[in-house]
Amino acid sequence: MATRVRPSNKRCAVIGGSGFLGRHLVEKLLDRGYSVSVFDIRQSYELPGVTFHQGDLCDRQALLPALKDVSLVFHCASPAPASDDRALFERVNIQGTQTVIEACIEAGVQKLVLTSSASVVFEGTDIKNGREDLPYAKKPIDYYTETKIKQEKLVLEACDNQKGFLTVAIRPHGIFGPRDPQLVPILVDTARRGKMKFIIGDGTNLVDFTFVENVVHGHILAAERLRPDSPICGKPYHITNDEPIRFWDFMSEVLVGLGYAAPRYHLPYALVYGLALLLWLLSLILRPLMSFKPTFTPMRVALAGTHHYYSCERAKQDLGYKPVVSLKEGIERTVKSYPHLRRGA
Repeated sequence: MATRVRPSNKRCAVIGGSGFLGRHLVEKLLDRGYSVSVFDIRQSYELPGVTFHQGDLCDRQALLPALKDVSLVFHCASPAPASDDRALFERVNIQGTQTVIEACIEAGVQKLVLTSSASVVFEGTDIKNGREDLPYAKKPIDYYTETKIKQEKLVLEACDNQKGFLTVAIRPHGIFGPRDPQLVPILVDTARRGKMKFIIGDGTNLVDFTFVENVVHGHILAAERLRPDSPICGKPYHITNDEPIRFWDFMSEVLVGLGYAAPRYHLPYALVYGLALLLWLLSLILRPLMSFKPTFTPMRVALAGTHHYYSCERAKQDLGYKPVVSLKEGIERTVKSYPHLRRGA
């Protein structure tokens, strides 16, 4: 019987490594001396020291070669929250994650770090300094959140000390930074169409925005602390900048930094939320006849008009986490990285 080669501790795989967070994670892992294999549905860049494997997350046979001799896997593949496609979310976040767990166990992977989301506890009402022991949302506002809850449960329940398979979940919130395909481009596009004049609610709601390098830092700390005797096995961790900011102040800083006017007229929160709900229902009713995607979904309105910020105490205690880039510096670096989106560019 052939003896099994123990995977090297410095060999890891990043599932979803072509995405925004994934690529930042890959670059940091290379800096730290890891050799990295990336599995993704598309390849968006090339880097020395990185092997790319292209394929579908739900195809175990396609996934296995990317996990050969790997001891550590980061799973950060997910469709964009804004895609609002239930079937896609279920396929990637639930079936895909089930496949990842099975493939990891088959390939002898010892550690799996999941990119979850702080929104797994968010139901559209205020969360102030939320801790990890908050219950999962019973009425998630969108399909993304609904499937992320199931995904996190799958990964954390798969943690098994006896079998030598350890898991942990990182819950970032409001990730932003250079190369972000979502937040800044969508914000600028909305401003260019003249739709960023309004503040939803009174504008005092505090939220967490997290610079991408801090999210990466949290993932790597968790991976390196994940050992059979560690308190982090099978647990979720909030990772944020630990500097809650008014939602509309953050938006204004990014907009003004890129040469656009800050929003200044107030709209009542209940009115906008009610409208968003109506439009969303209308889009469901009309879906068989025509497809239209409302700019304002109930989830987007809730994110823009409520308090939602989270405590990093558990991450500080168990992971030794503290943010490596401040919010101010993060915003400056992000704005600087989008010269093509500046007003008049």
